[in-house]
Amino acid sequence: MRKHILLLLISLFIALMSGCGQETTTGTTAKGKEKNVTIRIGIQQSLGPLLLAKEKGWFEKEFEKEGVKVKWIEFQSGPPHFEAMASNNLDFGGVGNSPVISAQAAGIEFKEISKAADGVKGDAIIVPQGSEIQSLKDLKGKKIAVAKGSSGFNFLYKALEHAGLKASDVEMIQLQPDEAQAAFDTRKVDAWAIWEPFISYEVIKKKARIIADGEDLKAYSPSFIVARTGFIEEHPDLTVQFLKIYEKARRCQNDHFDEAIEIYAKAKKIDKEVVVRALRNNPSLNEPITDDVIQAQQKTADFQYEQKIIKRKIDTSKVVDNQYIKKALQELEKEGENKDE
Repeated sequence: MRKHILLLLISLFIALMSGCGQETTTGTTAKGKEKNVTIRIGIQQSLGPLLLAKEKGWFEKEFEKEGVKVKWIEFQSGPPHFEAMASNNLDFGGVGNSPVISAQAAGIEFKEISKAADGVKGDAIIVPQGSEIQSLKDLKGKKIAVAKGSSGFNFLYKALEHAGLKASDVEMIQLQPDEAQAAFDTRKVDAWAIWEPFISYEVIKKKARIIADGEDLKAYSPSFIVARTGFIEEHPDLTVQFLKIYEKARRCQNDHFDEAIEIYAKAKKIDKEVVVRALRNNPSLNEPITDDVIQAQQKTADFQYEQKIIKRKIDTSKVVDNQYIKKALQELEKEGENKDE
């Protein structure tokens, strides 16, 4: 009997030691806090609430109350976000309309949990100062820099179709924004399909010229807050909290515009006038994804399938999940009402 009890005690001791030595990513403490969770947030060169919250440390401050850590991961464009999500190395991010379509077609498990911008003037095709290119038709035979799978990539295809050109009529140079900017500034490419704030920077600082943007083509290019499916299913409360913090930053940007400009200009080392133009061209949102947006996305997905950019047809409504943003906005509204009482 004593032998059995001794063996049992030893087994329990080993089990306890093993549990202490392993880093877990799920579960909660006795107080209800998340245990050993790290939220990985992807961020691009774009200006907006994510950057403002990052600079102010709001995600770290709020999630620390739940025992949760925050890790920031920088990306040059949207597509790499989904490569990271596919390998379970990223939980949240903000991307344009085309990357989500490519990711869905590739079978990556993610959800669009909020619309972050309308993107009417968020993408454009620009040419250097003094360029002979005056219209989209003049792009025939020219070298155009673009990040494959990005919102700029989709916009370029739309622009070519609008001009009656095919992808084979131009030479697409696949470059991420940092490489593309260097190529554009040194005139190794003739044009650049790109998004804000790069558009405003080139127009203001380098006197580049826009030959077409979304407003010209009536091309709807929304952007989204996306999340890894496995994470939001396992941590729904943290997902709602993420969107609440993001909304706090968005409202701060709108209510304290001059302060936000100062923060963005300092963080990105760019002139304030560039920041102002970029923000006004692509206002930040944080709201449920409507049927109109889903339909616009479906048209884009069908177009990409026809152009053989994606290899299979998809139903864009399948990656939309509005429950978290609806709950986040409801909770913020109640918190506001309680403060007013």
